Amino acid sequence: MHHFSMGILWRVLGLIAAGVGMGLVLTKPDPNGMLALILLMVTAILGRGLYVYVTSFNRKFVRFLESVRYSDFTIKFRADNQMGPTFQELNQQFNEVLMAFRQARAEKEANLQYLNAIVQHISTGLITFDSDGKVNLINNSALRLLDMYRIRQLSDLQDTHPQLYKLLSELETGVRELYHSPQEQPLAIQATTIQMRGKWVRIVALQNIGTELQQKEVEAWQNLTRVLRHEIMNSMTPIVSLVGTMQLIVNEDIEKSSTNQEAVDDLKEALQTLGKRSQGMMKFVNAYRDFTTLPKPNVRQVAVRELIQEVLQLLQTDITLGGVVCQVEITPETLSIRADADQIQQVLINLIKNALEALKEQPAPRLTIFARLLDSQKVSIEIRDNGFGIEPEALERIFIPFYTTKKTGSGIGLSLSRQILQQHNGQLTVQSEVGTGTSFFLLV
Repeated sequence: MHHFSMGILWRVLGLIAAGVGMGLVLTKPDPNGMLALILLMVTAILGRGLYVYVTSFNRKFVRFLESVRYSDFTIKFRADNQMGPTFQELNQQFNEVLMAFRQARAEKEANLQYLNAIVQHISTGLITFDSDGKVNLINNSALRLLDMYRIRQLSDLQDTHPQLYKLLSELETGVRELYHSPQEQPLAIQATTIQMRGKWVRIVALQNIGTELQQKEVEAWQNLTRVLRHEIMNSMTPIVSLVGTMQLIVNEDIEKSSTNQEAVDDLKEALQTLGKRSQGMMKFVNAYRDFTTLPKPNVRQVAVRELIQEVLQLLQTDITLGGVVCQVEITPETLSIRADADQIQQVLINLIKNALEALKEQPAPRLTIFARLLDSQKVSIEIRDNGFGIEPEALERIFIPFYTTKKTGSGIGLSLSRQILQQHNGQLTVQSEVGTGTSFFLLV
């Protein structure tokens, strides 16, 4: 501050000297007008210089505060050697503070981008809106679940999702509701309300619980099947044993001592029939053992084309005899999945066999297999046929264990296939239109 004080001192002394000189000139009987004018100009220049010199710090400080207020951290204060080392240090401190603000803002923007990337890529749909119904944030998952490309106001849902609009408008914090979309997707809806900048904002989470419901359904059928199998086996085992014992008694005792051979033959035939039906019932029940004891998948990286080609090779005879035109499209060509190859092949075999049966009465049978990588990084494999399709009432039941529309079907193939997909954290869905064809979708 020494240089600054000296600068003020000599400017003040200059002003005093100029003022005294001008006073002396003006008090003379015959004042020199030119000299007085010069002294006046010198006084004005020195006064202005003193004002600028003294207020320079204020200007710098105001400029610094304005840069902070308007977040303009690109300003730099140059070193001011004329006002002394103290002011040079002040400029340096200003620059360092602005640099710290600049770095903090850059980190904040990076964190916001990182958070936004997470929000946009999670599978749970998120919507935030204020008390006026203005949507502040919505992620891609929410748009995908609602099958909409943009939502700016909550009222945008009225046309396509009127029930959801009403539900979101009235949903209380912490309450979980179930909503079925027009595509029949079961969505769990949960909301929470926070206060941000003096305004209330509601955050809504949308989650597709179709897989969860399917898993619960499969578990329920497994438990039922396990109980039925246990009870039936417990009942049939002694019956089979008794039938065998009675057959021995008939053959060794009754037949030798009986005089009515016709009655003995009828009894033997009845016992034989009862034994066959009992054995058949036990085999029938044991056939569903796989449904309740499916092993955990042995996951590894598998090429999709290799999976499909091996299955088609196994079924090539059926495809050729049926005159079916088979087409395979895989995008990209090197597409692969992490899965148990044997289990996924079993699913493909079940679905392709079903498709071939649906094409038996079709004059121009065609089987198309599409495999592609989705935006969610999941792989979709579609098995499409141009058969006569599935009736709507049957379409709702085909994944139920023991339900079948075929005369010789067991009703376990599709339910077992869906269970395999669920163990791979995937899904098995179907779309069908009577008279057009059917498509099964494996999402892995």
